[in-house]
Amino acid sequence: MAARAIGSGTISFGLVAIPVKLYSTVDTTKAIRFNYLSTDGSRLKQQYIRASDGQIVEREDRVQGYEFAKGQYVTFTPDEIKAMNVESTNTIEISEFIPLAEVERLYIEKVNYLGPDKGAARSYHLLKEALAKTQRAALASYAARGKSYLVLVRPMGDGLVMEQLKHQDELRPFDDVPLDVCDIDDAELDLALKIIEQRVNEAFEPEKYEDVVHSKVMKMIEAKIDGQEISTPPEEAAESKIVDLMEALKASVDGKGRKPAKRAPKIKAKARRASR
Repeated sequence: MAARAIGSGTISFGLVAIPVKLYSTVDTTKAIRFNYLSTDGSRLKQQYIRASDGQIVEREDRVQGYEFAKGQYVTFTPDEIKAMNVESTNTIEISEFIPLAEVERLYIEKVNYLGPDKGAARSYHLLKEALAKTQRAALASYAARGKSYLVLVRPMGDGLVMEQLKHQDELRPFDDVPLDVCDIDDAELDLALKIIEQRVNEAFEPEKYEDVVHSKVMKMIEAKIDGQEISTPPEEAAESKIVDLMEALKASVDGKGRKPAKRAPKIKAKARRASR
C-alpha cells in the first residue's frame, strides 16, 4: 500500500526550489492502545478540573498562561498566542552542507521520509545524488505548524529523509554527568574485546529482532478476546550475580553470560461464554 503524505514543503537552496511531500517513517497501525472505560463499558472522556474547588472548566472558560514565578502566571489571549507562533511557510530553507558523519545521533528528534511532489522528480533526485556523491547533508530550517525546526536533509537509499534535530540549548551537556575516572586493566580489556569479536556483525539487521513485549501483549489480548483468563506467571528466582568484573568477563567469553529464552506467558483456560 502506498504511503499517505502527512504534509508538504519546498526544499530551497539558492534559486532552486524542490516541492516535496512528507511521509511518516513510523507505522502507527501496529501500536497497542488501551482506552479508559467505566465498568459498564462506556468510553470515558477527559475534562479539566479547577484545582481550587474541583469544578469542571469548559473550553470557553480556559486561558493559557506562563508560570514566571511559583504560583504566579501571566495569561495570554488566543490572538496573543497566535502572534507568538512562527509563520508556517513549509519551506525547508537550506543554510549549509555539512559532513553527515559530524552530526551526533543525540541531536535527532524524529525522522520523516521525503518524496518528490508533482513535477519535482528531476530536481529531487539531482539533490539526492549530489549529497550522496559528496557524503554531505543539508542543514536547514523548517517552519511548520507554528513552530520552527532545525532539520537535516540527507540521502537514504534511492531518496531523501528529513531528520528533525534538537537545538543546542535543548541538550544537557555531557559534562553534567558524573564520571568516575579509573584505569583500565589490560587483561580485562582483552576479554572485553573477545566478547565483542564473538558477537560481531558487519551489517545492521533489525529484522532479526522481534518486539517480544508487543508479541506477548497481543497474544494475551487475543486470549482474552477468546474468553480465556490471563494469570500472572510465578516469578522466576533471581539469577546469582557475578560481582567480580574479571569473573563476569570470563563467563561471558565462555558463553555463560547469555540469557536463556523467557517462558511464554501463562494463560489459564476458562469456560467459554454461553454465546459461543
